[in-house]
Amino acid sequence: MAISKIHLLSDLVQTRERLRSEGKRVVYTSGVFDLLHIGHLRYLEAAKKLGDILIVGVNSDSSVRENKGPQRPIVPEAQRAALVAGLECIDYVFIFSEKNNNANISALKPDIYAKAGDYSKDKLSSAGIVDSYGGRVELVQFEQGFSSSDIISRIASRYGGLFVEAGPAAPKKLGPAVFLDRDGTINEHVDYLSQPDQFTLIPGVIEALQLLQSAGFHLVVTTNQPGIGLGYFTREDLYAINRKFFKLLSAAGVKLDKFYFCPHSEAEGCSCRKPATGMIQRACQELPIELEHSFIVGDTTMDLQFGINAGVKTLRVQTGSAGKDGRYEAQPFRSVENLLEAAKFIVSHRQTV
Repeated sequence: MAISKIHLLSDLVQTRERLRSEGKRVVYTSGVFDLLHIGHLRYLEAAKKLGDILIVGVNSDSSVRENKGPQRPIVPEAQRAALVAGLECIDYVFIFSEKNNNANISALKPDIYAKAGDYSKDKLSSAGIVDSYGGRVELVQFEQGFSSSDIISRIASRYGGLFVEAGPAAPKKLGPAVFLDRDGTINEHVDYLSQPDQFTLIPGVIEALQLLQSAGFHLVVTTNQPGIGLGYFTREDLYAINRKFFKLLSAAGVKLDKFYFCPHSEAEGCSCRKPATGMIQRACQELPIELEHSFIVGDTTMDLQFGINAGVKTLRVQTGSAGKDGRYEAQPFRSVENLLEAAKFIVSHRQTV
């Protein structure tokens, strides 16, 4: 039975010693496994092929809330652990509450530590621990197009209206939008920005937003925030940064129409992570946007590909990465110095069409 595979970590440490004496190669991986889906199954089956025994750590409810926000998990930890244990490829399961796997790996000393392929070894805090006892880290490709978060989003989109009643929203005028990247376009780029004191507006941003707002454009921020999915910071950290951002805008009389963020890592294969167009599609559902007259402004080739996929004109700013990320071959409709120059071009371009 599945329940017989679920143990305490302390018990599995003893089991690990027995397996070592039997010459078995032990593979260890971990995850939330909320709303278990085919992507999880294929990932775990691939991890099992790396050795003889597969041990899986399942994040506790408290650690999921810390990493993914108060709405998660959907399924309680005991049920998630039982569902994982029910898979044929799994040998042992335990539940843990730590934010990372350092303590688990130090205790278990698996021969192989498997992680989803969107990580790099130098980003894993536990990689040094694995190396110290002669184990190895294996990056396993997580199949694109599957994630618990995406399933939740689809359910909310398709069925939310059946269960939620809201007062009528203030009518908004039909018009074009400017979809704005955040890091490197609006604020100075900081890797995995997680604290309000790290958030600094690029000079000219307030003036740019005032100009676009006065010209009647919907102002929509669309930003990938994979640090949430990777556990580097939480949704609450992002909300704290947004409070500082919105306070700065409010003082200048600027009001964003929408702020959308994708919290997923690349391995989760969601439909909202740029360059996929999920955030634009949602904006068009929630705002009266003339997409054919809209623009995207960003500092990376991912932003440019985002615009191409959505059929929207793109402007690349020379702030942030200035298009040197090298992810895509996409070229901008126009290259500009910064967001203020982008705003001036967009307003003048609209007046001439």
